[in-house]
Amino acid sequence: MNYIPHTEHEKKEMLKVIGVSSIDDLFKCIPKDLRPRSFDIPEGKSEFEVIEHLKLLSHKNATHLTDFVGGGFYDHYIPAAVDALANRSEFYTAYTPYQPECSQGWLQAIYEYQTVICQLSGLDVANASLYDGGTALYEAAMMAVRLTKRKKIIVDSGVSLIYRTMLYAYTSNLSIEFVETPVVHGQSCREDIYKHLDDKTAAVIVQNPNFFGAVDDFSDIVKRAHSYGALAIASVYPVSLGMLKSPGEMGFDIATGEGQSLGLPLSFGGPYLGLIAVRREHMRQMPGRIVGATVDKDNKRGFVLTLQAREQHIRREKATSNICSNEALCALRALIYSSLLGKQGFVDLANLNYQKAEFAKATLEKVSGVKVKRSAPTFNEFTVCLPKNADEVVCKMISKGFACGFPLGRFYKGMDNYLLVAVTEKRTKEEIVQFANSLEASLCS
Repeated sequence: MNYIPHTEHEKKEMLKVIGVSSIDDLFKCIPKDLRPRSFDIPEGKSEFEVIEHLKLLSHKNATHLTDFVGGGFYDHYIPAAVDALANRSEFYTAYTPYQPECSQGWLQAIYEYQTVICQLSGLDVANASLYDGGTALYEAAMMAVRLTKRKKIIVDSGVSLIYRTMLYAYTSNLSIEFVETPVVHGQSCREDIYKHLDDKTAAVIVQNPNFFGAVDDFSDIVKRAHSYGALAIASVYPVSLGMLKSPGEMGFDIATGEGQSLGLPLSFGGPYLGLIAVRREHMRQMPGRIVGATVDKDNKRGFVLTLQAREQHIRREKATSNICSNEALCALRALIYSSLLGKQGFVDLANLNYQKAEFAKATLEKVSGVKVKRSAPTFNEFTVCLPKNADEVVCKMISKGFACGFPLGRFYKGMDNYLLVAVTEKRTKEEIVQFANSLEASLCS
């Protein structure tokens, strides 16, 4: 049990034990503006009191809102079996499967997860796995730099600003040149991308659907990038792949994405799941672990860590990455979710998301002053232009029980009246109609 000194004598005695004469001396190595403002700490509470206090704080979170927010993280239904299976102690307490002789269950689960990601992406090899969609995109960019020996990367501005910010932060001390190209009518500007493509370009990075919800076929951009010896990288929304052309079909070299939509709850920023899949010829530059299938001396099928080119192994300074944590529990949830859906289930889910979003578009268009942007096809997320500031409208809609979307003005200059709206399979027809009615009331007030 920790002991807290109360009297001045007790405090002096404790300071004497650690070899300082005062509290100020104890913290003198810390700049004054970073030091604690006060040591007037309240008395400790009992377990019961702490739990009740935390419950009270949790009630300040508006978790009752009907959710139309997307922007890379989506309110999908998670079957009860995902929690029931992922929380089994065999998985939940296991960590790094370095010893195949006692980790066959985990290794097989990871192997099957990799298979699912390859099937979704249309690419050859996936790993197990990365932290989130943003770090996965960074790892893909670094792969391109290593593979091409070039340091110029073209990034479409339709790529999530969250991901772009992470990409620039992670590479801030590296001599990599980033060129951002604009979005025109919701889609990637071919003219600008082609203008910047040259024999110094390591990669072109795009997102599908992009941050505005627009869907595109990037086959032409991929072909042009390859003509200059550059790689093509796509950040994708995995649920959309039940309907859209896969990265592999479009010719991409590397596909990344955020796996939250595959059975992971929305939970204040994580833990989430970074997806990455590559063509076979690039796999030795892919970070993290790759689980492979093999046979033992009796010709029985088994699973092993086939590649793990990390710094704490033989690679040292030549390691592709310092991804050290085992993200497999999140990957396991994605595997269970995908297995429950099955191939046709993915198709059905994608269609349901698309159809509900199209119904929402048609319903919102009936609201006076609201313009749904239709310059490009969309999946389950789309942009609307409001007659008022979107931030103000979002605040009003919270009081009506709706998290009504993401105000694009927060990320893009000149788009203060634009709102990004996401519709998943969880949103009912009644909720969508009520959402439109509440939006109309908010715009009139």
